[in-house]
Amino acid sequence: MTRRIVRLVTLGVLIVAAGCRSASEHFLTLAADRGLRPEVVTGLGFQHLVLSHERPAGRTLHVYLDGDGVPWLGGYPAVDPTPRDPLVLDLLATDATPAIYLGRPCYHGLGGASPCAPALWTSARYSEAVVSSMAAAARRVVAERGAERVVWLGYSGGGALAVMLAARVPATVAVITVAANLDVDAWSDQQKSSRLVGSLNPARQPPLPARVLQRHYVGGRDQTVPAEVARLGAATGADIVVVPEFDHRCCWTALWPSVLAALERGKEGRD
Repeated sequence: MTRRIVRLVTLGVLIVAAGCRSASEHFLTLAADRGLRPEVVTGLGFQHLVLSHERPAGRTLHVYLDGDGVPWLGGYPAVDPTPRDPLVLDLLATDATPAIYLGRPCYHGLGGASPCAPALWTSARYSEAVVSSMAAAARRVVAERGAERVVWLGYSGGGALAVMLAARVPATVAVITVAANLDVDAWSDQQKSSRLVGSLNPARQPPLPARVLQRHYVGGRDQTVPAEVARLGAATGADIVVVPEFDHRCCWTALWPSVLAALERGKEGRD
């Protein structure tokens, strides 16, 4: 078997072993519908789903990070926190640059092969264990593809992770977030929920190098992550773009070509 086939078979076995086929299989179906192929990449103690198009490698690699998915269900930790919303898949599908979707530990039916516990998608969803494993997986993919530049594109909780992962991948040139809870403590307080004990807070991390472009898009009607949360967590000098008529979900796909075009213009100004 080729390595790709082995990885695909492994992914299928892990999903079955996890006993949580519904959300994970549905997500893979959504990815296949968008022409994305799956593989499993090893991080640091965890396995990660990686999705990508069949495209030639390039100097720049866009890395997409999804939201928190479904950490809780009916007041209890979800069995499978895999996102049900294909928004990030849709964003990736419109991106002509070589790009991947990087999944989190224990998501996408991969919990059966790792030391997974509900804390890793609830209170510790942004923990050192999560961030370090995702960074290791990202560095592996970057090395395999020979990419020289990495752009992180994170939605919601994926935006918080994007800021922290950028510091751990030297090839990073830009971080673009959408509806991101950049100050995790302020976000928890705003939601009137318990703070995420065991999670890192991007707002409390050392600043990224000045050479890294940082742009954060927020919806003026977003009640899930209000614009003020992004403002509180954004680094000095980062761009905050408020789209007044947008909320947490709508209508980022329509705006995405403009976001990517602005990214290219911003990178050119820093080269």
